[in-house]
Amino acid sequence: MFRPLRRYQLAVDISVAVAFAVLMLLFTWVGVVGVGIPNDRVSAIVSMLLVAPFGAAVALRRLSPPLALTLAWVGAILQMLAQLPPLPVDIAIFAVLYTCAAYGTNRVFWLGFASSIGGALAITVYLLVPSAAYSLTAAGDELVYFLVTGTILFVAAVFGLLLAWTVGALVRVGLRARGNAEAQRQAEERATAEFERNRIARDMHDVVAHSLAVVIAQADGARYAAAADPDAAAESLRTISSTARSALSDVRMLLTQLRHSEGEGPQPTVAELEVLYAQVRAAGLDLRVDVDPAPPGEPPAAVQIAVYRILQEALTNAMRHGAGGTVDVSLSWLADRVEVRVSNPLSLSNDTTGPVRTGGHGLIGMRERAQLIGGSIDVGPRDGAFVVAATLPVGGAA
Repeated sequence: MFRPLRRYQLAVDISVAVAFAVLMLLFTWVGVVGVGIPNDRVSAIVSMLLVAPFGAAVALRRLSPPLALTLAWVGAILQMLAQLPPLPVDIAIFAVLYTCAAYGTNRVFWLGFASSIGGALAITVYLLVPSAAYSLTAAGDELVYFLVTGTILFVAAVFGLLLAWTVGALVRVGLRARGNAEAQRQAEERATAEFERNRIARDMHDVVAHSLAVVIAQADGARYAAAADPDAAAESLRTISSTARSALSDVRMLLTQLRHSEGEGPQPTVAELEVLYAQVRAAGLDLRVDVDPAPPGEPPAAVQIAVYRILQEALTNAMRHGAGGTVDVSLSWLADRVEVRVSNPLSLSNDTTGPVRTGGHGLIGMRERAQLIGGSIDVGPRDGAFVVAATLPVGGAA
């Protein structure tokens, strides 16, 4: 029944209604009373009182379109019952029909349309009633004249009332289009934010999981070597300190991106793979790296990030779940693609015949990074080893 309006909108509507009522009282008194309604005190009073329902309809036209439409019909019916001619205050009907079409609910929208047609018919019948009795008893030519005049009057009334309603309908379409555009923009922003959060979550997982795996491995080595080889224990502690500082820096960068979504922090490149290999070797993993052929230039940034993160996650899994032994890393930078392969021995406790669990965050992250640039990845046990094999297009990523 009532639409939510802001205070300034209510103030504007009430001010317009007051100004409208004052002007209509003045115009009715000067232009109608004594001229269009001569020597009829009751009709003059009713014509002045009609300013109240029509003025209230103007005040409520945006706050409550159905109530404004009801008041407009009440005023029109009273005007016809008092047998008054068209008055200046009838202008309020056009404003009410406009707001019913622009701001009303679907039911009020179609009630406004029906009111335009019904109101035009009522106007036509009301204005032609005085001459109808005469025309029905007159000759055929005068009856035809009456019918033609009635048709023209009905068409003109429909055109005038529907014009106000149609303008409101056009405004309604514009408001809905603007609302749909705003809703689409917000949905795109939410989708972009969700994608960014997922990317940061994957980066956070990669950084924290890899760094903690290195720290745990070094801490265990330092604990066993503390008594027998203090120098090895000190070296392990230095590795722990360096790895923790690097992880802290990466986590701070990711948290900065969470606070400032528009900020794109520095991303790892293939030039930093040697640092990654050094951290893995320092954690006690026997790592063998084969790069053949080498990159023919500067690979696209998306490909470098994907290669780094896939290798980081694969090597982290090898440290956490592998059976020791040599971990083989193979990088082949071909003209149109790069092939990444990481193979590590499986422990005896791992079941190489059952289904591979691929629901971990790290494995999902590797798969998403490969698919993001149009590549593919295959993860699973092969011949007693756990293999991560990815193929990433170089040209398509650019």
